[in-house]
Amino acid sequence: MSVKVEVQGPYALFSRPELKVERYSYDVMTPSAARGLLEAIYWHPGLRWIVDKIYVLSPIAFTGIRRNEVKSKISARNVSTVMNGGGGDLYIATSDDIQQRAATVLRDVHYVIEAHFELTDRAAPGDNEGKFCDIMRRRLEKGQCFHQPCFGCREFPASFNKWEGGEIVTAYPDEDRELGLMLYDIDYADPENLTPMFFRAKLEKGVLNVPAQDSREVFR
Repeated sequence: MSVKVEVQGPYALFSRPELKVERYSYDVMTPSAARGLLEAIYWHPGLRWIVDKIYVLSPIAFTGIRRNEVKSKISARNVSTVMNGGGGDLYIATSDDIQQRAATVLRDVHYVIEAHFELTDRAAPGDNEGKFCDIMRRRLEKGQCFHQPCFGCREFPASFNKWEGGEIVTAYPDEDRELGLMLYDIDYADPENLTPMFFRAKLEKGVLNVPAQDSREVFR
């Protein structure tokens, strides 16, 4: 069953993996970010969200910001040493590790995410598509979520509601735009070797059509 969710917010950052130090956002929300947003609203081990389309309702616009970040992370070696009875620091002192980094982010973002879900092998005998669809509808109507949905980063929250129907008017009704290589999602089949997947994204009349994961358009 298909659902449409309207999401919007003042800022978004869907980081390009090739530009990690000074973060730079993709032009449009990635399928993996859309999936993560839906899972923030309703996640269940018995279903898997699959994003079909992303409608761009506001013009694509960028702005530059500067953020304070820490430049290091807790050492896995220190953690292992402490777990084995040794000594070491298990914290990061932000006053020592802080540094300011620039980021190019999207502003005034507004999308409609069209997606469906499939039942997984972890679904209970009483689980079915109608049950999950009703739960998702009620959560959207009441504004319920497991944790605050965001646009790429926690500091960029996303407001959401159920799309009430009718024609979706995009920001580019008469234009097609090539978006280049875009992150599709991460393949979690092998937990020891997570593999990123990509596809060649194209905005057609303001709509990003997301290919199926097993199609030739998605490659690793």
